[in-house]
Amino acid sequence: MTRIVTAAVLVIGNEILSGRTKDANLGYLATELTAIGVRLTEARVVADVPEAIIKAVNELRAQYDHVFTTGGIGPTHDDITAECVARAFGVALIKDPRAVRLLTNHYGEANLTEARLRMAHVPEGATLIDNPVSIAPGFQIGNVFVLAGVPAICRAMFDGLKGRLKTGDKVLSVTVSGYVGEGVIAKGLGELQQRYPQLDIGSYPFFRQGKFGASFVLRGTEAALLRSAAEELRALIRSLGAEPIEGEPQEQGPI
Repeated sequence: MTRIVTAAVLVIGNEILSGRTKDANLGYLATELTAIGVRLTEARVVADVPEAIIKAVNELRAQYDHVFTTGGIGPTHDDITAECVARAFGVALIKDPRAVRLLTNHYGEANLTEARLRMAHVPEGATLIDNPVSIAPGFQIGNVFVLAGVPAICRAMFDGLKGRLKTGDKVLSVTVSGYVGEGVIAKGLGELQQRYPQLDIGSYPFFRQGKFGASFVLRGTEAALLRSAAEELRALIRSLGAEPIEGEPQEQGPI
């Protein structure tokens, strides 16, 4: 039986929705989760609105094995993720003594302002997530992992915790490309998908060197099935008068 472990990412912040800040965490988390055998199945972006955050956390944690939130755990008034996660779980928001010690050692007692102490508040019963970049910790409660929004910190937090995640079978992939239009190959590609229902087959068009084509990505957990389907795909591309290209085609360099 294939072991499937799923995850969702919840990106929190008005700055993402306004376009002021470009999210750099989702792609990283997707890549790293895939590499360890966790399938990222959904991603949401919500504003700094308590009701929206609470609703999203409760929906996602009920549906997926792991939930990762990013953003909203800093020292300012609009950093409300910790409070909202506590409300979602129905527990108190407490000042964690371990987090206070970390922040005190880092800033010094004289510089530990009320704003900085906000970063020591976590839901009661939560486990801290180490932050080797700027000390202020994230936290885990249940299957929800609350990470910082700053990309370098988010990545460091995730790298430190990923070893304790429940994982499943890794998803393998093969990419075959060709200078063949999607409208031409669509029928044959659909039939290939029907013959291999255990695989996910995606088509991604491109325009390079003045020509249209597409990259076809096959994903699944069984290497033998991938090899067989990829060989049929190569034959399909050849039957349409094109030559299959392994991987993504490269841009033609200057002459």
